[in-house]
Amino acid sequence: MDIIKQLARELGIRPHQAEQTVALLDDGNTIPFIARYRKEATGELDETVIRDLAERLSYLRSLEERKAEITRLIDAQDKLTPELTASIQGATSLQELDDLYRPFRPKRRTRASMAKEKGLEPLALKLLEQSSEDPLGLAEEYVTDEVETAAEALQGACDILAEQFTDDPAHRALIRKFTYDTGLLMSERAPSDEPAEANEFQMYFDYFEDVAKIPPHRILAINRGERLGALKVKIQVDVERIHALLRKEIMISPTSPAATYLQAALEDGYARLLAPSLERDIRNTLTEKAELHAIDIFAKNLRDLLMQSPVRGHKVLGIDPAFRTGCKVVAIGEFGDLLEYTTIYPHEPQKRWTEALATLKTLVTNQNLSLVTIGNGTASRETEQLVADLIKEHCPELQYLVINEAGASVYSASKLAKEEFPDLDVSIRGAVSIARRVQDPLAELVKIDPKSIGVGQYQHDVNQKELTTTLGQVVESCVNHVGVELNTASGALLKHVSGLTARVAENIVEYRATNGIFKQRSELKKVKGLGPKAFEQAAGFLRIAGGIRPLDNTAVHPESYPLALQILEQIGYQEQDLQDRETLSQIREKLATLKPREVAEALQAGEPTVRDIIGSLSQPGRDPRDELPAPLFRADVLSMEDLKPGMVLQGTVQNVVDFGAFVDIGVKKAGLVHISQLSDRYVRHPTDVVQVGDIVSVRILNVEPNLGRISLSMKSTE
Repeated sequence: MDIIKQLARELGIRPHQAEQTVALLDDGNTIPFIARYRKEATGELDETVIRDLAERLSYLRSLEERKAEITRLIDAQDKLTPELTASIQGATSLQELDDLYRPFRPKRRTRASMAKEKGLEPLALKLLEQSSEDPLGLAEEYVTDEVETAAEALQGACDILAEQFTDDPAHRALIRKFTYDTGLLMSERAPSDEPAEANEFQMYFDYFEDVAKIPPHRILAINRGERLGALKVKIQVDVERIHALLRKEIMISPTSPAATYLQAALEDGYARLLAPSLERDIRNTLTEKAELHAIDIFAKNLRDLLMQSPVRGHKVLGIDPAFRTGCKVVAIGEFGDLLEYTTIYPHEPQKRWTEALATLKTLVTNQNLSLVTIGNGTASRETEQLVADLIKEHCPELQYLVINEAGASVYSASKLAKEEFPDLDVSIRGAVSIARRVQDPLAELVKIDPKSIGVGQYQHDVNQKELTTTLGQVVESCVNHVGVELNTASGALLKHVSGLTARVAENIVEYRATNGIFKQRSELKKVKGLGPKAFEQAAGFLRIAGGIRPLDNTAVHPESYPLALQILEQIGYQEQDLQDRETLSQIREKLATLKPREVAEALQAGEPTVRDIIGSLSQPGRDPRDELPAPLFRADVLSMEDLKPGMVLQGTVQNVVDFGAFVDIGVKKAGLVHISQLSDRYVRHPTDVVQVGDIVSVRILNVEPNLGRISLSMKSTE
């Protein structure tokens, strides 16, 4: 197989794009670096295509290795034929290869292998020839001390044929496709001692759906029910039609004396060997597809969460709510520094409400705080009322928002949190995380295992290795898309920068602590363990605001500094002019008049690089997240009892799942906008309409306080 041509064909790109991208990957370049700084080589492939290419390249190379291994193993048995070699080389999937190798794979002792040991294989082949001879007469020749009767000989021959029929790659492929296309996945309540969680799966107690049409979230739900012992699951298919298909494939002649035995072997082989094997195959395929889908949704939600707009210029009051142990309160400076902390006890059992209000008022006034963030855990609702009273009675300029605190406890007990705040109680560290999340979601959330952030669906039911890899790629992509301020970034953030390992990231932090702030990007070369390749991969994604070189605060890579200076010279400016706000406005106007193609030709450079440099020079220090809408701030509190059908409110999308979106409208429970209520037009999937962090207008459809359910709609009123 020509892997380059295969990649080009599958991804819809030109062969030279595939070839150059593969060469760059093989040379140790990271995907963010290739996507951003090697556009001429790749023909401007975006990061998503490059990542798909890298994954597919790995699969195709594994496929080629497996082909070589299977060829070697079969050849060692002296059973390799030109036709089989051609089939192996033409295989396009690992499953197809496994089907081809199946007849030659060493097996534990089976009924067929024991029959072969008794010398019954020639009898099986004679039956398959479907001659006019009487099978019983043929079988008489094989009666021995080990095979006492002709009937026993025929049974052994049928066992051999049953295994042969079901091991045949063409038969397996045919019946697998038929089962997938026409089968029903059926689930029923498991008998007797099912677990207490069984009621969660009530809708699947008597359930069936087309195998080919069942949606991913239902597959994962059924799998979970089966794993917990609440459900029994099977695939039902028309067995008679399968028998007919196999009869046609084997070409059983109804007039042959051997037909009865061949039919019996066919039916036994299917029921005993093929059906269970294919059911496992198909359910594994369904599960893999469902897991990949769930991981994709999780990844998209995580990206949207990480890429939320930072709230700049606010000093924040962060509150981690609780009842008996009190609410942990922190005051955080606008750059994330801890100014002050305390604990208040406004709720049960102490109920020191007035005292808590006074403490908060003093904190807000003394530290000049302008925003409150409240964790959405235990006592969140009551704490929200406290803050609403604080705004109403004492601090009318203050605003608040409720933050999804998922993962805050994970962070607070982590090694990183202990290093950041060695003298703080775990719960105070959690409040710091809650406060900082609004200031810079990306910088704070990268400190937490993505699986603990709370924007997934069925994250515990999917392949954990695949989930971890994909979410790690999302974090890497987001960090490098935004860029990282070299002099303030934590090691947790730096380790996701292209080309940097966790160890090198810590070395950067140590270097900064010992030598002071970095004054220019080139100083990175002095960091222990950061060699030329790591510098090449990382430098463009690291920013230095107010350093010696203004270009260090842009996305221009150091390798392109000479080109950037030439472009500035063309319009009559120098690098230092980028630091003057008034001059920068003039530079921006003149850059807008340039035609990248003409500049590229004049300077003998690549047009994509010139285009990117012009964009970067126009906006030094640009953060792409600043162009996104800010979070929704509140000044008063609602309860479920306040909600009435028909009310229209603004809310923030908290999570997106296959069947809809959960929207925070300022009450204790997020409301669900079912997929059917997301838009006036048909919605294929909720992610086509909304994403985590979106501010949306919703209409109350129904409120069920006893069940804690709120049904919402984003449709226009009828």
